[in-house]
Amino acid sequence: MSDIKKVVLAYSGGLDTSVIVRWLQETYNCEVVTFTADLGQGEEVEPARAKAEALGVKEIYIEDLREEFVRDFVFPMFRANTIYEGEYLLGTSIARPLIAKRLIEIANETGADAISHGATGKGNDQIRFELGAYALKPGVAVIAPWREWDLTSRETLMKYCEEHDIPVDFSNKKKKSPYSMDANLLHISYEGDILEDPWAEAEADMWRWSVSPEEAPDQATYMDLTYEKGDIVAIDGKAMSPATVLEYLNKVGGENGIGRLDIVENRFVGMKSRGCYETPGGTIMLRAHRAIESITLDREAAHLKDELMPRYAKVIYNGFWWSEERKMLQQMIDESQRYVNGDVRLKLYKGNVIVVGRRSDDTLFDENIATFEDDAGSYDQKDAAGFIKLNALRMRIEAGKGRDLS
Repeated sequence: MSDIKKVVLAYSGGLDTSVIVRWLQETYNCEVVTFTADLGQGEEVEPARAKAEALGVKEIYIEDLREEFVRDFVFPMFRANTIYEGEYLLGTSIARPLIAKRLIEIANETGADAISHGATGKGNDQIRFELGAYALKPGVAVIAPWREWDLTSRETLMKYCEEHDIPVDFSNKKKKSPYSMDANLLHISYEGDILEDPWAEAEADMWRWSVSPEEAPDQATYMDLTYEKGDIVAIDGKAMSPATVLEYLNKVGGENGIGRLDIVENRFVGMKSRGCYETPGGTIMLRAHRAIESITLDREAAHLKDELMPRYAKVIYNGFWWSEERKMLQQMIDESQRYVNGDVRLKLYKGNVIVVGRRSDDTLFDENIATFEDDAGSYDQKDAAGFIKLNALRMRIEAGKGRDLS
C-alpha cells in the first residue's frame, strides 16, 4: 500500500464515491485526485467540486465531455447500427472508454500511481474501466473499493459517513431513488429494487426522460435528418453539433413516448441482469441510419455489416473499445460510410419511429429498373431464367441423385 501515493478517482459527488475518497485517504494514506465528467447526465456536475474540497481534495477535475462523447464514441458506434442481444443500445457501455481515457490522462498529468472507480464487483463497469485503463497504461494500478472493503449496503455507507466526518445531506437520505441509475446523453438506465424480479412491471413514475406511449400526443411529429458519411449533421435543415443532435432527439423522442426498453441481458461476468432503459435519441438514430443505408449501401456491404455487428456490439459491451479488433472493425465500418449521405424523413407517433422518406445524391435505388411500369428496356426479365437455373443447379443435381430435399 505504501507504493500508492496518489490516486485519480472517477468521482460523481454521490454517496458511494464520497465514501471512496475518505476510504482511499485512510486505507492507502494517499492523496486523492477527483475527476468528474459531464456526459450529459442531466444534472449539475459543478457541486462535486465543493464536495471534493470538503473531503480535503486539492486537485479537482470537472470537465464537459459531451461533444467528445457523442462525436468520438456514440456516432462511430451508430455507424455500425450497433445493438446488443437484439435490444440494448449500449448507453452505459459506450461511456466507459471515454472515462477510462481521461482517468489515465489525468493520472499522467498529475503523476498519480493508480486510478480508482466506484463500480461493484458484480457488474460490467469494473471490467470496462479497467480494460480501458490497462490498454492505455499497462502498468497502472487499479483500486476497486467494492472488491476490497466490507461496506455492503447503503446503510453501512451512511454509517461510515457518520463515523468518518463525511459531509452528506442526511435530510435527503430517505428520498433517494430506490433504483441504481446511470445517465448520459445517450440513455438513462434503471436497475435494482422491484426490477430485480423480472416478472414485476416497472413503476410508471420511474421513467424520467419520456412519457408513456399512451400519453404521447395524438398528433405525429415529422422531422428530416441529414447525413454525411453516416453521421447526422442537421435536423430540419439546421446544422447541429453531435451533442446538440442527440440532445434534440432525446427531447423530441421523449415527448413522443419513444425509447423505453425493459430487458434481461447477459453480463460479461456471467449473470443475467434485468434493467430498464430510456434511449429516445438513440432509438431514432438507429432507425434513421438503417433507412439512409438502405438506399446508399451496396447489398453485400450491408449484409456484411449486419453479420459483423453482433461481434462489434459484444466487443463494446464487454469493454474492449481500445482493442485491436474494435479498431479493425471500426475502420471497415467507417469505410462503408463514404456514400451514406442524404436525408431521412421520420414520423414519430406514440412510441413509434416510422420512416416515411429517404433521398440521396448517392442513392443506388434506380427507379427505371425498379418500376412496375414500362422500364424502356432497362432490365431484361428474360435474364432471370438463367440466373434462377444456375442458382438451382446444385439442388437439381442432389434431387436427380435421389436425395430427399423435402
